[in-house]
Amino acid sequence: MNATEAPRPSHMYRADITAGALKLPESRVIADLLLRDLNEESWHEAIVRNNVLQVRNPATARRLTRLIRGRLETMGADLWMLVRDAQGETATQAVFAAAVKHSHLLGDFLTFVVGEQYRRFSTALTNKSWDDYLEDCRGRDPGMPLWSEATRRRLRSSVFQMLSQAGYLENTRSFKLQPVHIADAVLRYLKTNNEMYVLRCMQVTS
Repeated sequence: MNATEAPRPSHMYRADITAGALKLPESRVIADLLLRDLNEESWHEAIVRNNVLQVRNPATARRLTRLIRGRLETMGADLWMLVRDAQGETATQAVFAAAVKHSHLLGDFLTFVVGEQYRRFSTALTNKSWDDYLEDCRGRDPGMPLWSEATRRRLRSSVFQMLSQAGYLENTRSFKLQPVHIADAVLRYLKTNNEMYVLRCMQVTS
């Protein structure tokens, strides 16, 4: 797939990240399957029959695969290899980079909220910062769905969990902000493949 920056869809904010956070162990498995260039029958055999993700039922396996494969397929094989083979922090940042490209809801939150908090020398995010952000999103995307309060909370939980796993937050209790150094291998991939949107989002602490 083309790894350069893609144009935004007409409805750029979607609630397709509520199925989970970064899921690094599962992402390593999916990255390996992508690198093996399987046909759809072999995907079905691996995910459903062999349960390579080690989940409770086929429906969960399919849902996780759809999320993780959708993320990783926004990037190319060199990033998949980082996800599969790199050490923890580098692999986590590689998954995070794919998640940012896959979800402008996540990426723009980094740009418009997290980055602004760093510039103001704020120490932590708040639940209100997420609620205010969603209201601002409607100005950028008037066709954004009207999500229920439960969906908005699940989205916030997923995004804050991903930020914590990627090191931007100390944890999901305090929401305390932390500086993040992008791993050299991830930085090199993003620059080489002209992933400028993802790079800007991930470098908001610089």
